[in-house]
Amino acid sequence: MMRNNQHGQAALQFNNVSFRYPTAETSAAKAKGRRNHPLRSFRPFPAIKTAVAGSQTTKSQPLPTHADQLLFDSLQFRVEAGEFICIIGPSGSGKSTLFKLITGLSRPETGQILLHGTAHDSLLGKVGYMPQHDLLLPWRTVVANAALPLELKGASRKEAEQRVTKLLGQFGLEHVANSFPWELSGGMRQRVSFLRAVLSGSDILLLDEPFSALDAITRLEMQEWLMEQWKRRRTTVLFITHDVDEALFLADRIFVLHDTPVRQLHDISVPLRRPRNAASLHNPELIALKQQLLELLRTKVKR
Repeated sequence: MMRNNQHGQAALQFNNVSFRYPTAETSAAKAKGRRNHPLRSFRPFPAIKTAVAGSQTTKSQPLPTHADQLLFDSLQFRVEAGEFICIIGPSGSGKSTLFKLITGLSRPETGQILLHGTAHDSLLGKVGYMPQHDLLLPWRTVVANAALPLELKGASRKEAEQRVTKLLGQFGLEHVANSFPWELSGGMRQRVSFLRAVLSGSDILLLDEPFSALDAITRLEMQEWLMEQWKRRRTTVLFITHDVDEALFLADRIFVLHDTPVRQLHDISVPLRRPRNAASLHNPELIALKQQLLELLRTKVKR
């Protein structure tokens, strides 16, 4: 079930993107920063001490790093406007690095990343991002936390909070508007985090395992809630998960990061109509697809 849309303008497009960690640019910047840092003797990587047999001396050995590891090699893919894409793959396969490239926190060595057909000198601030941990500021209320991206774009705190207040009902947060993060359940905290991502102003949202820390019941409730939010806004969503069931429930398509370096994504369409519910996962075709995905991931782990 492979899909390759090549018509119209994509919301997101990778054109022959290659990335090596760390890039020469990043290494040079880090080296310069270390030279200028007052703690010049600080080592960039931790060290472990191993005793030398028959001796009182010890020596330091650097821990293994990913230096010069090629993660993406001429990678190409496109995401259409309004699609919901889930990204799965084993730990270390490059999922989070993919998000860093899209957010502009890292830059590709070669190739282009296009948003709505346009290449930008910098991608910083061009997409909304919801991290795995909500990162809510404990001294700010729900309204004040959600208003943060608006303030960073120049709005006054009063104006930003007024705009947030008008949206609270849509996110089921009106009754906790003046609560602090420590007073909220995990699901409520994630709603605030999602609202903050939406208020970034972008119609492309990156969600990095946002429900991984929630219990099973709350997680299902949040998945269904997210589907309602996506249906209402029709934003383009890229969603990282380690849960195959979650990917099948949420996605239009699933991108599987399989090989290293990644030269091509396994692009799998989910044969499930919307709206969906938990019972949808018992569809025989979906059960077969789940086994296919699990086998694909097991093959990667065994290598």
